[in-house]
Amino acid sequence: MALSAAALAALGACTTASVGPRPLPTLDGRPPLVVAHRGASGYVPEETIEAYARAIELGADVIEMDLIVTKDGVLITRHDPNLALSTDVATKPEFASRKKTMQVDGETQTGWFSQDFTLAEIKTLGAISTDPERPQQFNGRYKIPTFQEVLDLAAAKQKETGRPIAIYPETKNPTWFRDLGLPMEDKLIAMLDKAGLNSKAAPVFVQSFEPGSLKYMKGKGLKTKLIQLIDGDGIDPKTGAMTYAVPVERPWEWTKAGDKRTFAVMVTPAGLAEIATYADGIGPWKRYIISTRGTIGADGKQVDINGDGKLNDADSTSMAPTTLVVDAHKAGLFVHPFTFRNESRRLASDYKGDPKNEYLAYYRLGVDGVFTDFTDTALAARAAWLKDTGR
Repeated sequence: MALSAAALAALGACTTASVGPRPLPTLDGRPPLVVAHRGASGYVPEETIEAYARAIELGADVIEMDLIVTKDGVLITRHDPNLALSTDVATKPEFASRKKTMQVDGETQTGWFSQDFTLAEIKTLGAISTDPERPQQFNGRYKIPTFQEVLDLAAAKQKETGRPIAIYPETKNPTWFRDLGLPMEDKLIAMLDKAGLNSKAAPVFVQSFEPGSLKYMKGKGLKTKLIQLIDGDGIDPKTGAMTYAVPVERPWEWTKAGDKRTFAVMVTPAGLAEIATYADGIGPWKRYIISTRGTIGADGKQVDINGDGKLNDADSTSMAPTTLVVDAHKAGLFVHPFTFRNESRRLASDYKGDPKNEYLAYYRLGVDGVFTDFTDTALAARAAWLKDTGR
């Protein structure tokens, strides 16, 4: 009987070692999250109730939103304080006199700005697509939601579908708004408290490019998962190195304090260790993980490989991955890179025009989630990858 038991144990060990899916390379071993960046923004105007509802219908695990502040102190979901960039405000003659030029995080902009509009006035505006290659027929049809309306939508859809739907709000330009007398952090904490979402286990990720905003909220009792965003301006086509310029060279709070460091310090082991003292993860621009490099001609200029008269990602080739995902995981941080898109001009030539190939490259490296404008494409690529791993 002893020999039989030993033999069975050995057989079981062999079976365990040779059968079953390979471990996933994510931090927690779970499949990476699909984060609907500003909703289903590849299909309908971004950061609207319709965009968020569509993303949930497509199967997004998480809906992501940027928070800015109105004149009367209400949090709304827009990517930019400058309403000219994503609404039809320019077509409203009643607001023509409010057009002005000002600096936002050091960048000079001309337009109409949220801090000059009450919520009631903003509700008269319609959202527009921010990419000319995307559907334009919905422009002006959908209104600008408050953060509370998006919270209510997520709760209703969670109840309707029976599956968790996480939210991923960003404090946008928090120092800039604070200097205007419109701080947003306490409002965000209070709303999450009221919704019963202020806990580490809650389906909530709170993100910011400014470490001070995250640290402030943590100090004020915010218990949700916190994410440090890491930006860059562009890529040097000759070397693939990250380039930096206003307004995305460093957190605005650093610029105000005279700190000359760039976001580059955040992706070093020391920078990641610092982030781990106040946050749970990082949201880097995806080029920190896989950069691209162009073909340089004899004249020293980048070559228009596809001959369309434009220089973009389609005229570049992916480089070998950096160690950022591994380094972040070693620091105990999960990694949610941004932003994945389907348009051919945004895909390196080696992806052969298929956006799923880009997702697969990142999934294989162990990213813990992806920000995407096209939820369905990200999910299809994830399903294909999981199948390859035996799941």
